[in-house]
Amino acid sequence: MIDGQCRWSRLSLLAAELRGSALHGDARISGITHDSRQVRADWIFGAIRGSRSDGHNYALDAIARGAGALMVDHLLDVDVPQLLVPSVREGIGPAASVLFGRPSSKLEIVGITGTNGKTTTAYLLEHVFETAGWKAGLMGTVETRLAGRGTPSVLTTPEAPDLQRSLARMVAANIKAVAMEVSSHALDQHRVDGTTFRVGVFTNLTGEHLDYHGTIEHYYYSKSKLFTPDRCESAVVCIDDEWGRRLAHQAQVPTITFGTTPGADANLRIVGSDLAGTRLVLNWHGDEISMKTPLVGRWNALNAAAAYLTAVSLGIPEAIAIRGIATCHRVAGRFETVDLGQDFLVVVDYAHTPESLAELLGTARELTAPGGAVHVVVGARGGRDRFKRPLIGRVAASSADHVIFTADSPGDENPAHIASEMLAGTLGLARPLPEVEPDRRAAIRMACLRARPGDVVMIVGRGHEVTQRVGDGVIPLDDRMVAADALREAGHSAPEGLERDQQARRIAG
Repeated sequence: MIDGQCRWSRLSLLAAELRGSALHGDARISGITHDSRQVRADWIFGAIRGSRSDGHNYALDAIARGAGALMVDHLLDVDVPQLLVPSVREGIGPAASVLFGRPSSKLEIVGITGTNGKTTTAYLLEHVFETAGWKAGLMGTVETRLAGRGTPSVLTTPEAPDLQRSLARMVAANIKAVAMEVSSHALDQHRVDGTTFRVGVFTNLTGEHLDYHGTIEHYYYSKSKLFTPDRCESAVVCIDDEWGRRLAHQAQVPTITFGTTPGADANLRIVGSDLAGTRLVLNWHGDEISMKTPLVGRWNALNAAAAYLTAVSLGIPEAIAIRGIATCHRVAGRFETVDLGQDFLVVVDYAHTPESLAELLGTARELTAPGGAVHVVVGARGGRDRFKRPLIGRVAASSADHVIFTADSPGDENPAHIASEMLAGTLGLARPLPEVEPDRRAAIRMACLRARPGDVVMIVGRGHEVTQRVGDGVIPLDDRMVAADALREAGHSAPEGLERDQQARRIAG
């Protein structure tokens, strides 16, 4: 295997590795994919049944592009060798793992799941690994990073063949440890089948992705699949919510619990949180461990604790883990400030659940000057999680002084309709109704031009994202750049070095 490429094999050898498979013909194979458009000569095409289309319908296209074999759940009337499996969705991950030389067995992989905090915890861990002198990789919502070099992500957790290919590239690049976000979709769709994790981390669980999962019970069940002996060796679980407590009881692997909840193995106390960062004390094994992180927000104390406990469980010395957490400054689109020298704070953040928004706006309130106001620009995604919209609307209207409902990525939905569902959550509040401005650029401009000294402007929901989906199209839109333009319009201008540094961090993120 060179540079993460699939090693040559035979279909018969692959069949011997997959339980319940049946071989119909044999072939030499040199690659694997689930996407017929990616097929190359002598690759095996996995015909996955999806929610919108059936991969078996693309078998002829795959063969025309050079597929040497098919993985199917029923035999097709085509003249190529076929590997018959009970479920292609469940079989393609283990098959890809075999073909790429089982890369996860050669890496120290940490899988991080939960509703909020996955991305930040992954970045903290990556930085701790690097501080320990380990060559590190990262896979998640924002990007896939290999030894500090990143490429934007399409999915939080890639499809199984792409995941195994990325892990194989990391092995080839002599990566030692990987921090990987593991989504509920990925667990439910078997994308991480064939991957083994040294540690599984659980951050929290709130109502999210119920348009896909249907119920929060199924959402939890999907997350819990990470914490089984065939997936991970040990677990680090936050027990500050009922789902974490349930998971800690049900996990089938050795587990360290943490949180502000009494009874946690590692009990957390938040000492302080301001613009300089967050300070915390972790009581573990009878010792009080003091830590700080430059990341702003009380919730980042939990992310820091998760990263610390995970790193130490992997054998990284405590002092190095503490230093790595204290020196991790950049998490793209997570409480990212836009500073052009103005006398008020402008923050772009990814908060997109009612719980994370409430935490964020609570922090914003703490950061205002006496008499200062909190402004929030917020929307909701089109085509998903409609039940959240009134809750997000209510949290925004009850926590901020000036609220503008706007478009997030509306897709095929009318932004005005989305805003009306958010407004429904504000009924009965003894506050002025939020404004509605469907044009997100205009909404951000309104908030930035309205702010006064000591205020805080929160632009939430999209964070690191640089495009917006409207109808069938995708348009460029970076909340950070739009806010910076609005501040320039208001006459603010940062020193050239500061603005250049911020732009470099945005590009790097």
